[in-house]
Amino acid sequence: MQRYLNSLAILFGLLFTSPLVLADSGLIEAVNDTRRDAQNRARDSARHPEQTLAFFQIEPGMRVAEIWPGRGWYTEILAPWLKQGDGHLIAAGFPADMGPDWRQQLRNSYNDWLSSDTTRFDEVEIIEFGPGHWQITQANSLDAIVTFRNVHNWVKAETAEAAFSAMFEALKPGGVLGVTDHRAKPGTDRETMKKTGYLTESLVIGLAEQAGFKLDATSEINANPADTTRHPNGVWSLPPTLRIADEDKAKYQAIGESDRMTLRFIKPQNISLPDG
Repeated sequence: MQRYLNSLAILFGLLFTSPLVLADSGLIEAVNDTRRDAQNRARDSARHPEQTLAFFQIEPGMRVAEIWPGRGWYTEILAPWLKQGDGHLIAAGFPADMGPDWRQQLRNSYNDWLSSDTTRFDEVEIIEFGPGHWQITQANSLDAIVTFRNVHNWVKAETAEAAFSAMFEALKPGGVLGVTDHRAKPGTDRETMKKTGYLTESLVIGLAEQAGFKLDATSEINANPADTTRHPNGVWSLPPTLRIADEDKAKYQAIGESDRMTLRFIKPQNISLPDG
C-alpha cells in the first residue's frame, strides 16, 4: 500500500506541477553504478535521484555546486555524471571552524571518502560554506546549485537569508537552484518548524524570493502522503535517523522517509553583471 501511495504521489506531481522530465542515459548509468554504496542505493526509491536531478535541469556539462553534501549521497551520483560531460562539481561543506563536533566528524569523513576514490571524485572541488565563509565561487559563474534537506538547518540557525543570498550571487543569470526539504503542513509556525525540522513551502519560497530568485516549478516527486509530520522527535523520528524507541522503529520504518517539497528556482536573466 505504501509503495502504491508513493507511486501515485509521484505520478500526480509529475502530471500537475511540472512537465514530465526524463533522465538522460549518463545519469541513469551514474545512479545504477554498482560502485555506489549499497545503503545509498537502497534509498533510491525514497529519494528518486534520476527524476529529481532531471527536474532540476542538471546536465553533465554544467558547473554545479552541491551545498552541504552530508555523507555524499548525491555526490556519488553527481560527480561521475558531471565528469562525463566535462562538467565540474563544487562540494560546499561545513567550515573547519563550525561546530558542533559532529559536523567536523562528518566533514572529515566526507573529505576522506572523496580522496579514497580518485577515479570518480578526483575533479571535485571542496570549499567551505557557512558563517564567515559564504562565498561559494566567483559571482555569476555557476550553472546550477543543489541542496538537499539543508534549509531547515539554516532556518534553525537563523542563517537562511545569508545562505540564499550567497547562492543567488554565485549563479549565472538564468541559473537554476534546486531545493528539497522536509515539508510542514501549511500554517505551521516558525518555532515548530525549527523544532521538528519540517518547513512550509511558503517559507522556503519566501526566503528564495527575498534573495532575488523566481520560483520556476514545483514537483511532488519526493512526496510521501504517509508522513503526517507529527512525530515525537520531529523528522528525525523517521528513516534514516530513526531517533525513536526500539519498539516503535518498525512503525516509523513503514512510514518511510519524510514528505518533501521539491522546488526549482531561477536567477532572473535581467540581473546586472559587474563591470569588467
